[in-house]
This record gives sequence, structure tokens and C-alpha cells, in this order.
Amino acid sequence: MTEGAAVRVRVNRERCCGSGNCVVTAPEIFDQDDEVGLVLLRVAEPPPDVADRVRQAVDLCPAGAISLDEPPPQPEHTGFGGSPVPEG
Repeated sequence: MTEGAAVRVRVNRERCCGSGNCVVTAPEIFDQDDEVGLVLLRVAEPPPDVADRVRQAVDLCPAGAISLDEPPPQPEHTGFGGSPVPEG
């Protein structure tokens, strides 16, 4: 992921089964409520340094209750004929 690119986390508490994988993987982003153990989102736009763990939490969620909105990848700048343009 590009440094500084915004990632937005979404959770669906209706789908959550309370496994807690997200909390173990990224506790600064996810929590569980004390009543029934369903996911709580602490930070909707996590800093870039935890984005990989947030993606892992998405992959580990057995209920599919967590999703990410990520910006589309930026195309590589190319010169005429499709050759990369050297930076600098």
C-alpha cells in the first residue's frame, strides 16, 4: 500500500459472530462490546503503519463482517510507447 493512502474500515455488527480475531490482530482498531462480544470499530481510518494488520483482520474474520474501502491503485506514469518515465 502507498504510504499515506487512506484506508476506511467498515464493520457489520449484524454479521459479526464475536470470534475476536480482529481484536487480537489489530487491537488499536477493533474492540468487542462487553454485552455480546460483537465487533466495535475504534478507528475508521487507521494509520498506514497498521494497514497490513487491518487487512489481515479482514481475512481472518470468519463471518466476513469487516471490509475495507481502499483508494484505487495509481497508474504508473509512462512516457510515449508505454515506457516508464524516469523520475527526477
